[in-house]
Amino acid sequence: MRQALHSLHIHTNGKGLVDIGGEISLWLQHQNISSGLLTIFCRHTSASLLIQENADPDVQKDLENFFEAIAPEDKRRYIHRVEGADDMPAHIRAALSQTQLAVPIASGRMVLGAWQGIYLFEHRRAPHRREVVLHLLGE
Repeated sequence: MRQALHSLHIHTNGKGLVDIGGEISLWLQHQNISSGLLTIFCRHTSASLLIQENADPDVQKDLENFFEAIAPEDKRRYIHRVEGADDMPAHIRAALSQTQLAVPIASGRMVLGAWQGIYLFEHRRAPHRREVVLHLLGE
């Protein structure tokens, strides 16, 4: 059994989904582990991770609109406002999504469905530099 650990640094342009599957796949190619389990972990409380459709960009827009509707920026709704009007809604969006994913690895590749991609979901308005930690365990 072998394991590998790596951090990706993802630059976001503000709210929205950032496809990180390509960067993860590139790292996996150099690990010499053919089967196992990959854990993907987002080290933030105002961003999250999704496995979602990667074929139609309307899916991403609909997801963004849905999260805007359920956790809107409205300073009258929240007590926590120290970091700006978008911070508490970002925490709520992250709490309703995931900060960790587990993806099986076979033949050195992620076992994803035909239309699945892996995304960092930025919930803040301003650009950020986010860290996503990859932990691969296998043989």
